[in-house]
Amino acid sequence: MSTARNHTFSILPLTQFANKNSQIRRPQEITHFSYDTHRRLHHDQSSLKSYYEPKLGSDLSRGFESFQKHDSSIDEHLDGLLEAIVELEKRSGKKVVTDIITWRGMMTKFMALPYNTRDGFEMNAIKFQDTIFIEENHSYRLNSERPYPQQDIMTYWGYKFEELSTLPCNPSDCSHEEIESRDDNIVNNEAQFCSIVKTGFGGVRMVIGGEVDAVLDQNPPSDPLNKPPVYVELKTSKSRRRPQDYVNYERKMLRFWAQSFLLGIAKIVVGFRSQDGILEELEEMDTTSIPGIAKRSGRHLWDGKVSIDFTTTALEWIKQTIETTPEGTFWRIVHAPGSGTIHLSILPQNSFLSPTFLEWRNSM
Repeated sequence: MSTARNHTFSILPLTQFANKNSQIRRPQEITHFSYDTHRRLHHDQSSLKSYYEPKLGSDLSRGFESFQKHDSSIDEHLDGLLEAIVELEKRSGKKVVTDIITWRGMMTKFMALPYNTRDGFEMNAIKFQDTIFIEENHSYRLNSERPYPQQDIMTYWGYKFEELSTLPCNPSDCSHEEIESRDDNIVNNEAQFCSIVKTGFGGVRMVIGGEVDAVLDQNPPSDPLNKPPVYVELKTSKSRRRPQDYVNYERKMLRFWAQSFLLGIAKIVVGFRSQDGILEELEEMDTTSIPGIAKRSGRHLWDGKVSIDFTTTALEWIKQTIETTPEGTFWRIVHAPGSGTIHLSILPQNSFLSPTFLEWRNSM
């Protein structure tokens, strides 16, 4: 039952999203930024790395004791994304006009939701100058994280794989020593390169920011014909030995695909590792091919078209609900674990938008 302050959206049955044929705007990069190894923000491509194939047989646990790990308990809100938008608006002299601004992680949760209602989420949303800003509810994420055995080392394996698969320069410009010594590098996940794209689902225009792991054959991407850079997403997964391993991997492919699809990342490289973290196999895929791979398996575990149509319908509902309320109204978007619904409710909380962004926008 929906009231003026509480609204409900039903996820099931998925058949309600059939034949919607949602129109998607191809992601187009409008700006980017880098965090360095000290988490300082730079309006450049200094943290963008080039993909270079890692050596099979590498031990992904090596160097774990010296891992320089970002403190995920710090709530960074949308600050980096908004700072980059301010810089873009100062350069261009034009305001970024869109319906929703958010991180890619929030959109990935929506795209995966039709096939994974088990995991819950909470997001905060606020309308400012006719744009809806959406962030993760940080305290919910911290409270819902359930540590499991080997969590720290398995997290490290993913970052170690990235370190083994990238170079700080074009491969043709890197020395033989830089290429061969990657296994000795200290892994630091403070540094990130983030791409910011404009895209859209149906009638909802969006600006999304998200981390990019690497670029193919160019760093920084420079092309006289203005071709978009070929970005690469790097993932790890357990080696497939039993039938159930293939099922589990196909489920993971939905998230792999959604993350890359949202930012326009063209390629995904998966490193398959043993139970002990030894890199055993590499698989490279075009992002656009992944829904077809899932369909051809015949397992019917997920459908990319349904994900897109569901996300379009949910975003249009969020936009239509929030845009009718006064500016500054604070909303909470909730999907309770295992439920078949998304709830929108108004809360008496303050804006999470950075003072720097608010000051800049109010001065325009």
